[in-house]
Amino acid sequence: MAFDMKKEEEVKELLDNLGVEYRFGCYNEKKPDNYHLCIEGCYMLGDYLEGVKKDFEKASKVYRANCDNASHGKSCYKFANYKFLGKGIKQDMDDAFSYYIKGCSAGNSDACLNGGLMCVSNTSAVEKRTKDYDKGLELLGKACDSNNAFSCYYISGLFIQGVKDAIVKDMNKAFEYSVKACELGNMYACANVSQMYNKGDGVEKDKAKSEEYKKKALEMQDEFKQQHQIQFQQT
Repeated sequence: MAFDMKKEEEVKELLDNLGVEYRFGCYNEKKPDNYHLCIEGCYMLGDYLEGVKKDFEKASKVYRANCDNASHGKSCYKFANYKFLGKGIKQDMDDAFSYYIKGCSAGNSDACLNGGLMCVSNTSAVEKRTKDYDKGLELLGKACDSNNAFSCYYISGLFIQGVKDAIVKDMNKAFEYSVKACELGNMYACANVSQMYNKGDGVEKDKAKSEEYKKKALEMQDEFKQQHQIQFQQT
């Protein structure tokens, strides 16, 4: 059956049908051969409740169950975000961190990143938590190893600045993480690599390489501006 997306009643019918489909996939297909489909169905049901129904409390329950029962990394990450923000449920930083760890262990790099940030960040949301830079670097490192560009960039910043009594300033490590972050598409990391080559910080001075990475950073900046201009026009 074809749906006319310009007609409100047909869009509503389509969305209602999706809800039924996701509920069936989550709750009715719990057979050994279809277990992976059930897990994905539960995650999509959570997204449906979140994005379509705006029922954050029910969505959080679905994400939590899918994390606890199936170790679904993205579900753990989503539930951790709910706990971190107090979105539809009571805010609890300890629970948020616990579920970021679960998500990270299940292979979700964003969960590793957020868990790591909770250990080392000075933002108001986590400022009362005791800092654990060793654990933070471990989690951020896992995210970086999974090609999370921002995590690589953040680690490089920690080594550029150093942290008193916790992280020794190390420009060689800062350079390594900046290069990886740049290769993964972080324009700020590319700019840092350019500066490092220009000054000889953490790497032998090389003007040609400095210009090469400067060019990369500028190209990424132009691409970023173009994408946002397109999005603005579409909106």
